[in-house]
This record gives sequence, structure tokens and C-alpha cells, in this order.
Amino acid sequence: MQLLFVCTGNTCRSPMAEGIARHELARRGVHGVVAGSAGTSAWDGAPASDGSLLVALEHGIDLGTHEARMLTPSIVEQADLILTMGPSHLERVHALGGGAKAQLLSSFASQGAVATPVGDPFGGDLDVYRQTFAELHALVRAVLDRLPPASTAPTP
Repeated sequence: MQLLFVCTGNTCRSPMAEGIARHELARRGVHGVVAGSAGTSAWDGAPASDGSLLVALEHGIDLGTHEARMLTPSIVEQADLILTMGPSHLERVHALGGGAKAQLLSSFASQGAVATPVGDPFGGDLDVYRQTFAELHALVRAVLDRLPPASTAPTP
């Protein structure tokens, strides 16, 4: 299963969500799920923002090798589940053919009970990044809890 997180520049929210997902998948021993990220206005090859990098490191997640990538029809096509940070990102994914496999992150995580965007910490201080990380951590864990059981079967 290809899980894709989408934000604007692919330097703050979506890389943190991707890193959290990879960390949590490894912690849970989940195999067969690959987390990735992209941005609707990304500059290909840009690193994770300093705030995202530092806050992720505080939680044992290394975003040092992250390279931003622009969301493309090919990336959308390859993904099985696309989770966006806000409504504008969802609109862009739909415009690129995402259809029913794309949802707002908070909506998917809450099974439709909540549909609020994840605020962009870009330009904020470390406390803003920490708040965003905590929000993403809770949402990503809820997403992973919703994945089909076959995704969590251990490899022999």
C-alpha cells in the first residue's frame, strides 16, 4: 500500500507526517505500507524546513535526507491513499485524478467526524512546529489504526 501525505511546499507538514508514519509503521512492525509525501507547490529537491527537521529529531525521526517533490499525476496515480493537510490540497489532488482515494487527513483519521485543516507552521517558532508535530502524530496514528489488517501482517 502506498500512503501519500500532501501539503503545499513539502517541507513542513507532509514530511513530518511521512516521517511519523514511517517511524510508527516500524514501531508497530507493519510491512507492506510505504509512506511518502509531496507538495502542491513544491520546489523539487528542497530540504525539510529547519523547524520540521529539529522537532522531528526531538522525537527520534531524521528528516535530513528529505527532498521535496512536486505533486504530479504520476505520483497521484501510484498512491493508494492520499491524505491532504487542507482543502486546497485536496482540490489539487482531485484535479490530478485522485478521486475517492484522496481525503483530508483529519477527516480520514476521525472517520468523518472532524474535517479541519492542519495549520502550516512555516515561519513559526519551534513551539509552533512542536504543536503541529503533536497534531500530526495523533492524526497519523489514527490513520494507521484504520489500515486493513492485511497491512499489519508480519513478514515470515
